Amino acid sequence: MSRDVREVGGAWRRFQRHSFPQPSPDLVGYVARYWIVSWDYAEPYRQLIVPYPNVHLAFHDGGATISGVSSKHQFKVLAGRGGVFGVAFRPGCFRPFLRAPVSSITDRSIDAREVFGSGLPESPDVQAVERFLREHAPEPDAKAEEAARIVAMIAANPQITRVGALAAELGANVRQLQRLFAEHVGIGPKWVIRRYRLHEVTERMAAGAELDWAALAAELGYADQAHLARDFKALFGESLTHYAERC
Repeated sequence: MSRDVREVGGAWRRFQRHSFPQPSPDLVGYVARYWIVSWDYAEPYRQLIVPYPNVHLAFHDGGATISGVSSKHQFKVLAGRGGVFGVAFRPGCFRPFLRAPVSSITDRSIDAREVFGSGLPESPDVQAVERFLREHAPEPDAKAEEAARIVAMIAANPQITRVGALAAELGANVRQLQRLFAEHVGIGPKWVIRRYRLHEVTERMAAGAELDWAALAAELGYADQAHLARDFKALFGESLTHYAERC
């Protein structure tokens, strides 16, 4: 649920509560953040969730699931009263826990016991979850850290719009980069670049900027405005114009 959550009709603001505790210093190498959400709906509510390249561990209903990176938006139906405690792992840094290519769980959710075995916290809170993660902490993985560093570079640099240019800057070839991302991130570098460049679009809309869509498409590495619009709708579940109206 910490993946970019978009309201439909504003109901999530009225009937949900969210908090995002930060991990302890010894866990920041693996954990990006925690996310806690609770809800109370008299009628079922369809919530749109737009992904980032994080793997999530979610504790709910007395159990826990691991969700790989989603390649497109999803809808979750929330009904009645409920809540989730989630762990968003740093992009690239779940591979040491999984001990398998992260692409093997892309667009999938699995029972957390398949990775962590028994002993999941029965009443998860930050302290209990952090004890659990420390008990299962893997050996350091230089490739995981490399993947995390590259994703952070993509997120921080709007000028990165092409996989080939990124590979050249890193002194690698495109195929090497694709293998690294499949193994450690779970989704390709092209998708990650597009995701963060589309984030640039939403940030500018939220700031109330007047946008020249054709010029923005070219700046972000798209062939034309139509290509930008297709990518945006596929990931965000709504058109550019509808999103801009809501902003």
